Formats: sequence, structure tokens, C-alpha cells
Amino acid sequence: MTLDPQLRRALADRVRYYNELGIYDFYRRDVAVSVAPATPAEIYSEPRDSMTPRAKAVAAPAVEENIFQVADLKPEAGVTDPSQALRLIREDIGDCTRCPLHKQGRKQIVFGVGDPHAELMFIGEAPGADEDQQGEPFVGRAGQLLNNMIKAMGIRREDVYIANIIKCRPPGNRTPERDECETCSPFLMRQIAAIRPKAIVALGAVAAKTLLAINAPMSELRGRWYDFRGTKLAVTYHPAFLLRDPRQKKETWKDLQMVMKDLGMPIPQKSIE
Repeated sequence: MTLDPQLRRALADRVRYYNELGIYDFYRRDVAVSVAPATPAEIYSEPRDSMTPRAKAVAAPAVEENIFQVADLKPEAGVTDPSQALRLIREDIGDCTRCPLHKQGRKQIVFGVGDPHAELMFIGEAPGADEDQQGEPFVGRAGQLLNNMIKAMGIRREDVYIANIIKCRPPGNRTPERDECETCSPFLMRQIAAIRPKAIVALGAVAAKTLLAINAPMSELRGRWYDFRGTKLAVTYHPAFLLRDPRQKKETWKDLQMVMKDLGMPIPQKSIE
């Protein structure tokens, strides 16, 4: 079957739209449909959030045929080197304008930092003012405390990978909104898939609830392992919260000890400072 190039581009654009929503897998559905073929102009003229039965009838066979290999639109697909994969993901993000944050004062994208081969990954909420200025996650006061947490584990910041749920600073450091998390988190999922860490530590309620899709208090989320897409995930307090309530450092150290034990790391006697 040969498609008009314009129609093929329209179908590719449709799949790219789903990819940006975090949908990468397509499944065949056998449906008997008898309808006149749609023209490329008809496909192009329809809004992204609405497809007529005719357009759906055209799109379905294309998905069954893997859309002539355009369904796999992630640029890092097939790349085995995590460093290269992360570079491709960053290039794909570009100077992102996918959500309103790009018009609300953010200076730059804060992608992530650390060892692309890391066994341990920390995921926070969103960049703050210092992170937005420097383009690197966790470099302010909360970042210094995170460094101390990592050091207490007997490793270096350079040994782990650090990222956030969203990659742009919300105005006034407010909590990210749901649509911002849903728009940005698919890129984080791709980072995780590229790095393939043995364990993930979600820092704070926003990171935990977004990754796990569980609406529960921190007291219920902490102290156990979760299966996150085949990777173990633990939840602990965000360093910014620990700055406000240092009494919870002891509980955070318990969470980190659980992580160290599972990774086979020696547990130092010295706790978080």
C-alpha cells in the first residue's frame, strides 16, 4: 500500500502528537469499516483533538502497518549509549513551548545532570530560581542539602543522576500544575528509560504522586518500595521540606538506608547533616 506523501506526513504528525502525550504503544484493533478514503486535505483540516470517523478509518490501517516505521518517532530509539540518548532527548525538547511556563518567566530548560550510567536516580519537583539561573537541578540551598544526603550515603553527586518532574521554573516557585506535569513528564520517562537506573528516589509529594499516580500523604508513601515500570522506586522528603523541618532528616536517613541496603551499598554510621 502506497500513501500520498502529504497524507503520510499527516499520519506521522498524529503519532508525534500522541508521543508528546506520553503514548508510544499502539495496538491493533480489528474493526470492519467501510468508508470512502479520505483525502490528504481532509486529514490536514481536522483539529488534533477531534477526528471524524473517516479520518479514523484511514488512521487505523496505518497503525496496523506500523505507520511505515514512523510510529517510532523518539529520536533516541535504538540508541544503546545512554549519554547519546540523553543528548537526543534534550535536543528533542528544544526551547520548549509546549506548556504556558515558557511565557511565565523561565530563563532556560533545566534538563538533568549526573552519570548517564547511574544506578541511582533522584527526581524532584521543579527547578527553583537558582536552578533556572544555572540550568542545573538542585544547586540552591535544597541542592546543597541533597548533596549532603548523597555524601552521607558514601557516594558523590557525580555518581547519581538528578532530574525533576518538570523542566521549567514555575513562577514564584509555586507547585507545578497538573497539566504542566502531564506535558513535561513524558520527557522524564524517556530519560529514565535511557539511564535505566536500578533504583529511583522520588523527592517529595509532587514527584511521588506524579510518578506513582497515587494521592496519599507522605506518611503513607514512605518506607516501602514501588514497582515503577520495572524499576524500584522509593519515596522520601524533599530537601526543601527538610530545610523547613530538620527534624525529618532522621526519617529521611531511614529511607536512604533502605535504598542503600537494596543496592548492596555499605551503610555509613554518619547520617545527614
